[in-house]
Amino acid sequence: MLKQDMTALIRRHGLLFAFGIFLAGVAFTTDTFLTVGNFLDVIRQVSITGMIAIGVTFVVITGRFDLSVGSMLTFLTVIVVDQHNVSGPFMAIIYVLIGGIVIGAINGMLIGFIGLNALIVTLAMLSFLQGLTLFYSGGANVNVQNAQDTWFAFFGRADLFEIPVPALIFILTAIVASFVLTRTTFGRQIFAVGGNETASKFSGIDTRKTIFFAYILSGLTTALAAIIMGSRVMGAQNTIGQGYELTVLAGIILGGTSLLGGSGGIWRTILGITMLGFIQNGLLLLGYPYYVQWLVTWVVIILAVWIDLGAKRGKVFA
Repeated sequence: MLKQDMTALIRRHGLLFAFGIFLAGVAFTTDTFLTVGNFLDVIRQVSITGMIAIGVTFVVITGRFDLSVGSMLTFLTVIVVDQHNVSGPFMAIIYVLIGGIVIGAINGMLIGFIGLNALIVTLAMLSFLQGLTLFYSGGANVNVQNAQDTWFAFFGRADLFEIPVPALIFILTAIVASFVLTRTTFGRQIFAVGGNETASKFSGIDTRKTIFFAYILSGLTTALAAIIMGSRVMGAQNTIGQGYELTVLAGIILGGTSLLGGSGGIWRTILGITMLGFIQNGLLLLGYPYYVQWLVTWVVIILAVWIDLGAKRGKVFA
């Protein structure tokens, strides 16, 4: 009985235990890891990834994916920086929010209403947005003009009450998203579609519309992340969002949201993204090259999916 309880505990919280051991090891090795300054730096850094992950969590709970968010982040960041110089910061923000909603709506239409495979659609959108970014920018990097004189810097660089503004926006968005997911009819429909789509249809849920709006939320939160990114960097490269889709997915899985759909939560995603941020930060403080983060991300994804599947089928091996 004790052995079964221990197995179940490890299966449910094994990654959390491993994370605690990692934190203790890094804290023992370096004096700067468990400091307020480093903590705030990590929260500022994960706010962009976490903002995207909030929207993608809705998509994953429906049992689908959005692999276009990295390229979407790149495209929208280029737009917000370039349009800041052309139309001003206010209109640039409006354009980017509309752009994120439109891109999400296209994904949602193709997947929800037409019924195309989510993996194929979002991979195709990834490629399309990469090409659209290069077409729009002409292959050149863009930078905010008169960066010292614009209020646009507030979203990515300012602090309020000694807390980074990106972190405050991130937390506020998480609170709203968690309320939508857990306290509204739409949120219950998200879980229902991911848990059993066929049963959802027979119970009167418009599964197509639910999936459609889940992708709109993914596009909207990615647009918010692009505003923070553009404000923080005050510029944009044509590859600035490269790889973010994998980091977002890793954080969502690490937080315990099931790839099979039907279970998960916003605060789980926040925990997963934050854990991943501290892992990456710890590796850098230990002196490991940047590319080691990608290797560790791969390990995290494999372990998290393995544990998730093990929890679903009651055993670790098939």
